[in-house]
Formats: sequence, C-alpha cells, structure tokens
Amino acid sequence: MDGTTGTNFRYAGGITAAVFLMLLAICVKPAGGWADWKYGLQTWITGYAGQVYIPVLAWQDEDAEGIGEWVRANALGWFPLISYAEGRAGRESLLEDEQTLAVLLEAQASGEDGAPESGDADEGGGSGGNQDVAVPAIDTSIEKLRDFEYLLSNFYIVDSSTTIGADQLNADDMLGRDMTIDLTEEGPKVLVFHTHSQETFVDSTPGDPSTSIVGVGAYLTELLNEKGIETIHDTGVYDVIDGKLDRSRAYDYSEEAVRKILEQNPTIEVLIDLHRDGVAEGTHLVTEVNGKPTAKIMFFNGLSRSRTNGEITYLKNPYIQDNLAFSFQMHLAAETENPGFTRRIYLKAYRYSLHMMPKSLLIEAGAQTNTVEEMMNAMEPLSEALYDVLISS
Repeated sequence: MDGTTGTNFRYAGGITAAVFLMLLAICVKPAGGWADWKYGLQTWITGYAGQVYIPVLAWQDEDAEGIGEWVRANALGWFPLISYAEGRAGRESLLEDEQTLAVLLEAQASGEDGAPESGDADEGGGSGGNQDVAVPAIDTSIEKLRDFEYLLSNFYIVDSSTTIGADQLNADDMLGRDMTIDLTEEGPKVLVFHTHSQETFVDSTPGDPSTSIVGVGAYLTELLNEKGIETIHDTGVYDVIDGKLDRSRAYDYSEEAVRKILEQNPTIEVLIDLHRDGVAEGTHLVTEVNGKPTAKIMFFNGLSRSRTNGEITYLKNPYIQDNLAFSFQMHLAAETENPGFTRRIYLKAYRYSLHMMPKSLLIEAGAQTNTVEEMMNAMEPLSEALYDVLISS
C-alpha cells in the first residue's frame, strides 16, 4: 500500500512538472537560445521518464540535478516572450476561427493591402535602393512556366496567411483564359476606382486629389480612352467617415458603389482597383521606362483561403482562377515590354475587391515614397500592357 502510494505520488509529480514546464515554455523564452533550453528540457524529461517508468534500464547519474534545481538554475536566463514571429503566428491563428470574421475583415480593410512594409522584399538589391539597375530577363517559355516551382519562385510572393498549389498556378490554364474585351458593343468597358482614395505620395499637395492616387487613376483613364478602350473613373471616397480616415468598411462601401455603376453600365467587363503600396521609408520603388523615372507596380491577388483552415467560406470569390489568369497575363505583358517594371505578384488570404467580375485587378502602383511624376509615368506602360491583354492578345 505504501509502495503504491509512493509510486502514485511520483507519477502525479511527474505529470505536474511536465504541465508546469509546458506552461513555462509558452510564457517565456531563454536568453541563451531555444536550442540550449530545449536540449536541457529534453535531457531532464528523458532521464526522469526512465527513472519513473523503466528504472531497470535507466542510467542515473548520482549527481544529476532534479527538476527543481534545473528550473532554478535556468530561470534567471529566461525573459518574457515578446517576439514578432510568435506574435504574428498568434494573429494568424486568430484569423482561422470563423467566429472572428469581423477581425479578418478589419485586417483586410485597414492599412495597406498586405505587402510587407519591410521594403520591396522581392526585388534584387533589397529595400532602400533605387531600382534603376538592369534587370535580367526571365525565361517565359511555356516549358519553363509549366514548372510549378519555377513559376512560383520567379513570378509570385505567397503571404504567410495563405497557400497555393500547382492546380491553381497552372500556366496552361492561366494563359489559355481569354481576357480580351468585346469591342462590338458600344459602351464603357473598364471601370477604374479606388477603395483607398486617400493614398498619397511623397510630394502630394494636401487636399488636392489630383496629386493622390485618384489623380493617378484619372490619368490611367485618359490613356485607356485614347487607346480606344472606353473607360470610366469612379472618384468616390470610401475610406473617410465623419471627416476622418477610416478604412474599417472601405471595401464594403466601394463594392456597393461599384455594383451600382455596373448596373448602370452593363457593358463594363474590367474592374481596376488602383492603390499605392506602403513600404519602409528608405525604399524607393522606381525604374526607368522610355527614359523616364517610373514607379514600379505590383499585381495583387486574394485567394479567400487561409493557411490553416483552407477556404474562407464567408469571403466567397467565384472568379479566383480568372483573377489569377488576368494578373499573370498582365505581368507577362508588362515585363515583356519593360523588364523590371513590375514586382512579383502578391498572393494573400483575403478577397478584397476581386469577387465582382472575372476580369478584376487590384494594382499596387508605387508607394508613399514615390513622387507624383513617377506615379503618372507608371500609368503609361500599364496602359500599354492593358491594351496588349484586353485587345491585342
């Protein structure tokens, strides 16, 4: 009876210690690095398990320290865990719960549209440099593009919030989808709008929309109309409430307005939500096109799928494959004419404004560190790429 009681106490003590250590591991991080800490913990657990469950086979060092001594000896080397990586993981885990739809939608609506603000991470030369160096040509032969790993590594950045596979990034499928518009029927074909109308640039004039992303959209509209692609420009403001910047429902408000415009203009086939990116202040996304300093652009796709739980059913988008095909064809057209003009296509978990029409683009043109001139210059090669995809192809 006494022996059994003693054994039970040993089992209970082992379980208690293990639970304590698990909680401690969640709450603290060792100053000497995870490797040393994990090694010490693993060594003690292995030895203790051997002593409790297979004492005959366990070799026990007479001088080995107990768990209390081990914790006491290492406790001073631990500090509270305030880590970006763990914090980010926590936020991503929060997104997986369908009960947190409001949080997810707020994340979609607020701030910039999701590209990391650590600079232009996908560009050679790193953040902070002027991107006006020669860009090596990328092999765009169909044989290369059919290689999923090659396609992914050379044309895309996949945000940590989502995943994508070869079934969606299929070059034959994306290039085989017809993105041309019907010119036999009169009426506008393209709508340019801005979910975040208050985005400005390094030398924008406060209070002057012509020097903001809205002015850039006006110039793109002008260029497309000159090329024979009838385009209208929505200058609605969806990210200001009661005179203050508020993006919490910007995508809802812009969708409501866009759907009304589509009802009034049933000939529209293309939606372009034009933004500018947000980057580190030392980053300047610029290249040279036709001898002009030109802001670089990036096509952006939302996949409505999270890394952990898969499809986000409450952010439905029946046009994801068409969206992917459109942005890919646009990227190829732009890079063929002006290598280095486009950044890699960014893929993220949310939906944004891409679910209203098959031919939908979300474009991040330049960033807050670009000048108005660089932004305006970028609309010229962008309009040429749109012409190539919507008409020439």
